[in-house]
Amino acid sequence: MRRSFVQPDASSLGVAALFLKRLLAALLMATAIGARAETNTMLIDDFSREDFVSKLGTQWRAVSDRVMGGVSQASLEYDRAEGKSCLRLSGVVRLDNDGGFIQAAIDLALPGQRIDASAYTGIRLVVRGNSQQYSLHLRTPDAVRPWQSYRVHFYAGPAWETVDLPFEAFVPHRLEPSLDTKNLTRMGLVAIGRNFTAELLVLRVSLYR
Repeated sequence: MRRSFVQPDASSLGVAALFLKRLLAALLMATAIGARAETNTMLIDDFSREDFVSKLGTQWRAVSDRVMGGVSQASLEYDRAEGKSCLRLSGVVRLDNDGGFIQAAIDLALPGQRIDASAYTGIRLVVRGNSQQYSLHLRTPDAVRPWQSYRVHFYAGPAWETVDLPFEAFVPHRLEPSLDTKNLTRMGLVAIGRNFTAELLVLRVSLYR
């Protein structure tokens, strides 16, 4: 078999060089975007540990209205869904005895400390659930009573979804001061306010700019 070699002309080399230049520029841009995305978030937890200890060094725990005489049932588990590590909050919310909530709660700082989130826009969740409304509650030193918090609602459907919850959307519940993002102390993922079965899976929690 005879093989022939044809030397490329200058125009072909120019096209190839232009293609490589554009490819390199696209790769550099993708790298820069990825780097900016990393610096624009602060990870609270990705549930890679099975002992419920977050990336902040604090521990997730289940809390329910039983602390005040209610009868709701809460379960908090480390789980894997489609090969992904996640936190699963499940249970039954009941309004009996003036109750009506279950939650996965976490301190955002060690005892006596606070987290300054004023450089961020809000909290980003990656969640899925049983097509119900859930809430995210934040606490600061201004919330001196157990029932006081800053609240926002979100919907968890059957597919994984990224949900951005801006701090400006959090509403004070039974307290006057607005949310002080320089002094966050605690966060809760909450099923609350009505009789229903809760099933919330959380893949990732972070602050975002």
